[in-house]
Amino acid sequence: MDEQNIGLSLSACIVNYGDPSEALKAAASVLEQTRRHPLALFLVDNASPGEAGQALSRAAEDGTLRPGPGQTVRVICRKENGGFGAGHNTVLPLLKSEFHFILNPDILLTEDALSGLAEWMAARPDVVMARPELHFPSGELQVLPLRRCRLLAIIYRQLPFLGFLKRYNDAYTMADRDLTVPTEIEFCTGSFSAVRTEAFREAGGFDEGYFMYVEDADLTQKMRQKGKVYLVPEYQAVHEWHRAAHRSLRPLWWQLRSMFRYFSKWGFRL
Repeated sequence: MDEQNIGLSLSACIVNYGDPSEALKAAASVLEQTRRHPLALFLVDNASPGEAGQALSRAAEDGTLRPGPGQTVRVICRKENGGFGAGHNTVLPLLKSEFHFILNPDILLTEDALSGLAEWMAARPDVVMARPELHFPSGELQVLPLRRCRLLAIIYRQLPFLGFLKRYNDAYTMADRDLTVPTEIEFCTGSFSAVRTEAFREAGGFDEGYFMYVEDADLTQKMRQKGKVYLVPEYQAVHEWHRAAHRSLRPLWWQLRSMFRYFSKWGFRL
């Protein structure tokens, strides 16, 4: 570890809605793997039906979640589900870290990716946001958007049988670049993002006008106004990636509505 990286302070937030078992598994992996720097882990329940919030609180209180030295766990139960971004913004006023991690409940750490990414960013003051390489539980690499949102690429990702649109998706996912080395990107997935806490705060966190989908693309554009955004493939994590918008109409409607908001703010691109 470089001398300049000694004593970095980290925080992370996982937003849960519904069955808390996956979020608890993700949280346990974060606590187990993050050992090189102090960590404040926040679990936010987004007004789940039933007793999900109480289950998260019990896990933090009864030792189910075991913080290590220098680690803390705090559970916050919202009274209203304001969406993904609103859930993550809940902790914004509470953050005292240098680097903050935005994590999905379907993330699983198998290495100390949080410390690694924080150290990598600390050595590069112009980088304000980054993500690791993500894999399915099978080990297969996830091919995720890396350039700014484009309509035809998004249509192809929903309707991959439209093969004539594949070239737009290839551009969207930077298929023309060597992604085995750190690469500057324009879209940092909200399933696992590292941000400089102060820059995240200055950007105002997520735009809560998005209920779900594309809020991560929007946040990336706000963060790019403050510095560079990178894919750092030497750090890796597992992402279940449920892809609800591919399976039902309601999430697809949320995605389309979010896309309209995004293009209205940042400009339309085919």
